[in-house]
Amino acid sequence: MAATTRLTVAQALVRFLAAQHSERDGRRQRLLPAAFGIFGHGNVAGLGQALLQNATKPAPEEAPLPYYLARNEQAMVHTAVGFARARERLQTLVCTASIGPGSTNMVTGAALATIDRIPVLLLPADLFATRRAGPVLQQLEDPRSQEVSVNDAFRPVSAYWDRVNRPEQLPSALLEAIRVLTDPAATGAVTLCLPQDVQAEAHDWPLELFRERTWHVARPVPEPEALARATDVVGAARRPLLVAGGGVIYSGATAELTRLAEVSGIPVADTQAGKGALPGEHPLSVGGVGSTGTAAANALAAEADVVIGVGTRYTDFTTASRTAFAAEGVQFVNLNIASFDAAKHSATMLVADAARGLAALTETLGEYRVPEPYTREVADRRRAWQQVRAEVTAGSGQVPPAQVEVFGALNELLGADDVLINAAGSMPGDLQALWRSPGPGTYHLEYGYSCMGYEIPAAIGVRLARPTGEVVAIVGDGTYQMMPGELATLAQEGLKVIVVVLVNHGFASIGALSESVGSQRFGTTYRRREETTGLLSGEYVGVDFVANARSYGVAAEQVATVAELREAYARAVAAEHASVLVIETDQLADGPPASNGWDVPVAQVARLTSTQEAYAEYQHFQAKQRHHL
Repeated sequence: MAATTRLTVAQALVRFLAAQHSERDGRRQRLLPAAFGIFGHGNVAGLGQALLQNATKPAPEEAPLPYYLARNEQAMVHTAVGFARARERLQTLVCTASIGPGSTNMVTGAALATIDRIPVLLLPADLFATRRAGPVLQQLEDPRSQEVSVNDAFRPVSAYWDRVNRPEQLPSALLEAIRVLTDPAATGAVTLCLPQDVQAEAHDWPLELFRERTWHVARPVPEPEALARATDVVGAARRPLLVAGGGVIYSGATAELTRLAEVSGIPVADTQAGKGALPGEHPLSVGGVGSTGTAAANALAAEADVVIGVGTRYTDFTTASRTAFAAEGVQFVNLNIASFDAAKHSATMLVADAARGLAALTETLGEYRVPEPYTREVADRRRAWQQVRAEVTAGSGQVPPAQVEVFGALNELLGADDVLINAAGSMPGDLQALWRSPGPGTYHLEYGYSCMGYEIPAAIGVRLARPTGEVVAIVGDGTYQMMPGELATLAQEGLKVIVVVLVNHGFASIGALSESVGSQRFGTTYRRREETTGLLSGEYVGVDFVANARSYGVAAEQVATVAELREAYARAVAAEHASVLVIETDQLADGPPASNGWDVPVAQVARLTSTQEAYAEYQHFQAKQRHHL
């Protein structure tokens, strides 16, 4: 008879998770090295007790699973995502929350993780499986079924979802969960719902369940016939453009990308997730492509005869809402580990790991080289954009400065091992066009879900994953006010992160967008309501961000100019603790010159002249959209 041990479901779960490892290219690491959690009546006696026992009285064979306390459930999922991205998706964190609002607070984080294809393990508490105490506090009662709980909201935003209603179900659920977490083509948020009574239920578990397991992360190679088809298309190209997405970085394929570019002369544009796959200073790096791309990349995209997408999902910002790749007869070759993405735009599909696929394509292309006139054009366009970039980021010396001037200074201040973190607002657009990333992992933009509040929690995850170098989170005042509580987590854990808060008194990004669609920046600034008009158009509402940050136990200071910001940044780098630097920026200052558009529908009928004019422009944009069939 197989040897067993008697543990609760939660205790068995913790012991199992601590014994899981991932491996790729001979490098083995703990898959789930720590857990974040907030406890309540749904999980305090289950997972809370199990984590405490793991930390204080573990079994001799049990590995530690360190526990971190977060302030917000959504934030701890963002922290796990930041950590997993910094670890190239080979490691992630566990997140547990109590029944009800604690668990549903994680739904936004789950959506972000699944959309961005980042592994996270979520363990939301659930109802009583026995139903003996229902309806329990915070229970959603569905008259159609007693099986439904609020945790069913995780189903559409999870890469894998399960509910463990019996102890006997736990082993199969865990094995499926880890399978998905370590599958680079299928990963995302993995949600295991844990009824609160089941968490505390004892069961006799086979010791075999808790043995150390190593999950090998696959590197699929291209099918020979598919590789031949892709080679034929690329080999005939006169004006090819490679679009590097996040898959290049997650697969560690930067060396293979660089070699293909240098051997063939094919220029490389990047998405938000792919920036840094080819360093910004490389002569074949033409910068971001699409709605917020560089003029160099977008000009090349507009006339490309073959677009080679590597590890990209082709979001609407990358394709400028299907207007970026405008050449008649343009063809796509998509190298992606997921066939779903490889098939987009009627592409010649190359389903494989990015590193393996790039290496194979370089070999089969042989002596292929882009025509010399195209090489000169790429260099000329890149040089012209670099001149524009220098002029834009230099600024005018005005006070308050333009946002782009702040970015120019920070780009100079951050070193080769430092990480920039951002997610939402007008900043990602400016950064994609202007930021020169020195290499993979240094530019950390969450733009699949573009979730306000991501930056500070993600910085915690990146800091845990990368002990050296500076971690710099740039946030607007709107984003800051959504998730400042994690500053207390930084202080509690003694983690050093530099947070730069740009104060523009509202939502600058949506303000500019509102103006472009004829809505006159309505409802986008933090102003008091005027009694005469009833509109939010009075004086600015002041928030003391320095005092707020200090109240969480973090050092903070206000600066007025970019020169002062440079000095304050030097002090923050020299410090051993977290710092918040606050600077006001001009909400109406120009950003980098736009070279492409984005589809945001405009009201077809309106009494406002501004809306009528915007709709006329929108019709012109729509005429340029196309399906690649």
